[in-house]
Amino acid sequence: MSTAAKPLAGIKVLDISRVLAGPWCGQMLADMGADVIKIERPISGDDTRHWGPPWLSGSAESAYYLCANRGKRSVTVDMAKPEGQALIKQLVATSDVLLENFKVGGLKKFGLDYESLNALNPRLIYCSITGFGQESPYAHRAGYDFMIQAMGGIMSLTGKPDNEPGGGPVKSGVAFTDIFTGLYAANAVLAALYQRRDSGIGCHIDMSLMDVQVGVLANQALNYLTSGQVPQRLGNAHPNIVPYQAFATADGHMIVAVGNDEQFKRFCQVVDQPSLPLDPRFTTNRARVQHRNVLTPLLEAVLLTQKTDEWLAAFEAVGVPSGPINTLDRVFDDPHVKARGLKQTLPHRQAGHVDLVANPIRINGESISAQTAPPSLGEHTQQVLDELGITSEQRRALQQAGII
Repeated sequence: MSTAAKPLAGIKVLDISRVLAGPWCGQMLADMGADVIKIERPISGDDTRHWGPPWLSGSAESAYYLCANRGKRSVTVDMAKPEGQALIKQLVATSDVLLENFKVGGLKKFGLDYESLNALNPRLIYCSITGFGQESPYAHRAGYDFMIQAMGGIMSLTGKPDNEPGGGPVKSGVAFTDIFTGLYAANAVLAALYQRRDSGIGCHIDMSLMDVQVGVLANQALNYLTSGQVPQRLGNAHPNIVPYQAFATADGHMIVAVGNDEQFKRFCQVVDQPSLPLDPRFTTNRARVQHRNVLTPLLEAVLLTQKTDEWLAAFEAVGVPSGPINTLDRVFDDPHVKARGLKQTLPHRQAGHVDLVANPIRINGESISAQTAPPSLGEHTQQVLDELGITSEQRRALQQAGII
């Protein structure tokens, strides 16, 4: 999909965030067609540029940085100096959105806080991403994904039970809270843009990592709020559905996701246990959840008798949801992943090309992923300053002063 045809074509976003939650939001907006200008510190840039290995061969870019910055333009500005602040304010004057993830109050000393920039551009949508929000007993604290996963409850739900070998809390294998916060922030920006269409004025979006982590506890939060019982870790099992978990097979592991009683009957036919659905302990999902400690060992013993691919083929034939537990090499070799174009290869200024994960959104059959690679540090500084009307002499002075 061409940039001009995308939903956010013509929208200008100033992204002064770094690491993951803010940049993830910015990448989403860039994929949707916005012109996202990434403001970075001279010389060092976004912290994640240095979070390696691995590094993209032939470049100075870390894989971590590459995952969240597609489609942006990079401009280096030292916002700690008055001249740098002046440049950012010039950009703000013509921007629609600003993304930031500094500590609460951290931008006020630079004159880049919401109140100051709202006075300069009342149409600006100013999105703040912090650990605990603008108003909280913890507002002064820094927020990190790992810490928020612990405080926000998800680690109490992830991992094997304490009484099993290897039991204990486990974090998600990716920065779960940061990514969800970036997605929520992008949604909030879209809503604010829609509202501004009628009101003509911007707003201040207050996104908290902790709020998001609690917000995505989903059914587990309601399990607690409804019953008053604190959910416990179940490993790969599900608190509300049985059988819905990982099982060992003769040559590995697989997932079985039986979502209703009819699927359970078909499952039992495949595993040659036709009497199980007739047992009052297993006839309904409610009964199976109640008696999971009886049913699960029976199924574990049966599923060990054949190989993963044999079970998967048999379950697929009768419409029982199941799947392999793929390593990432198998993920990117999967026919679905290939057919949907989820690995995206783009030209890269230093390395020649870079492989990325495409945005999963498709509109009218076309991927919305931006078609430019994550930028090199300061790659677009001259271009953007030219757009601001900064002369060559002024640019040289800014460079000599270390502002850009």
